[in-house]
Amino acid sequence: MKADKAKATRLLKTARGQIDGILKMVEEDRYCIDISNQLMATQAILRNINKDVLKSHIGGCVKEAFEVGNEEEKIDEIMAIMDKLSK
Repeated sequence: MKADKAKATRLLKTARGQIDGILKMVEEDRYCIDISNQLMATQAILRNINKDVLKSHIGGCVKEAFEVGNEEEKIDEIMAIMDKLSK
């Protein structure tokens, strides 16, 4: 992985902590809107991590593939990810 591993690890641990907190909120039958707000906050963290990973992939792996003439496979990968993100 070419993304900033320390940053990704820190953010993933934060998201994991938030998910643990959300589980506790559900178990305690907390207010739905509070749970929803925490879910959206966790999703935002995960989106940002994914954005960083994909940016690093394009700047590293995809760039390298274009330099050696193996761009078709990487283009297909990026298109598949774009399809998933648009759903």
